[in-house]
Amino acid sequence: MNFRAGSRDEPEINLIPFIDVLLVVLIFLMLSTTYSKYTEMQLKLPVADTDAQRDYPKELLVTVNAEGAYSVNRLPVSGRSLETLSKAMLDGAKAGKDTVVVISADASARHQAVVTVMEAARRSGLTQITFATQSSAQAGSK
Repeated sequence: MNFRAGSRDEPEINLIPFIDVLLVVLIFLMLSTTYSKYTEMQLKLPVADTDAQRDYPKELLVTVNAEGAYSVNRLPVSGRSLETLSKAMLDGAKAGKDTVVVISADASARHQAVVTVMEAARRSGLTQITFATQSSAQAGSK
């Protein structure tokens, strides 16, 4: 029997190799991870929960259909040029520069058609722009 009161050495754990291995695994996972592409998302626009559409005298309603044709205050605009649309918007602006432009675009309308409306409003000096949407309840029933 060993009755000596001797000191025992405690085992020592070396963490440096452990940390090295974890860093290598982390770098490997970061390099091999693939990220989803946002261009593959399926979007349905526009739907939002808003108040009912109101008709104010300071509003100028510009509509863009799916083919890219424009109408200003429910009157069709002949042609699709920026100058024609800008002139029609100036003629329809009842409150002058204080008129709010309400863009009501079809969900399948081209993005360029909406940008053209915004550029025509800027050229006309109409700086207040908003977008009309349908409520999600209406979108679900169609």
